[in-house]
Amino acid sequence: MSLEFLITTLIIVASPGTGVIYTLAAGLSRGGRASLLAAFACTLGIVPHLIAAILGLAALLHTSAVAYAVVKYAGVAYLLWMAWQTLRDTGALQVEATSDARSAWRVIIDGIAINVLNPKLSIFFVAFLPQFIPAGEAHPLARMLELSAVFMAMTFAVFAIYGLFAAAMREKVISRPAVMAWMRRTFAAAFVAMGARLALQEK
Repeated sequence: MSLEFLITTLIIVASPGTGVIYTLAAGLSRGGRASLLAAFACTLGIVPHLIAAILGLAALLHTSAVAYAVVKYAGVAYLLWMAWQTLRDTGALQVEATSDARSAWRVIIDGIAINVLNPKLSIFFVAFLPQFIPAGEAHPLARMLELSAVFMAMTFAVFAIYGLFAAAMREKVISRPAVMAWMRRTFAAAFVAMGARLALQEK
């Protein structure tokens, strides 16, 4: 496995995106356990894109403007919904003293949905990973699975670091209502900005 792949993957994973924003929000509002669940969920949300790439569905998404638009605008709608829920104190920044099973499942479902509804991930597996598979590779599928596993492992590790850092700052944030109000507006704006960026993106 090349150093170039590892460095490029780290840059992609560490760049702030919807998954990072969601994991930070989970850490701030629900604590360390929730931040790890959010990181795991966002990582799990990559799996459908990997399967789509293997089955050739990602290529269809890449070539079909209609299919791409459907997934893209579903993702935009979900991000706007997340922003609205955050502002209403019932979304990603809903502060909870304890994390019950229902809360944990909500963190997981939202985290998975955020990445599943990101069409860029499918195109990433079609356009990015094959660049690191030699033309004469005897087992290209196995190689792709190996690279995907590394990508997912790095995603979880980096997101977990972001989330645990946010969780460490939790007590300083939730004890100050004015700071929490500012944080809610900031995270809601971030979800809106991510949605707008996704809406404006071309294939």
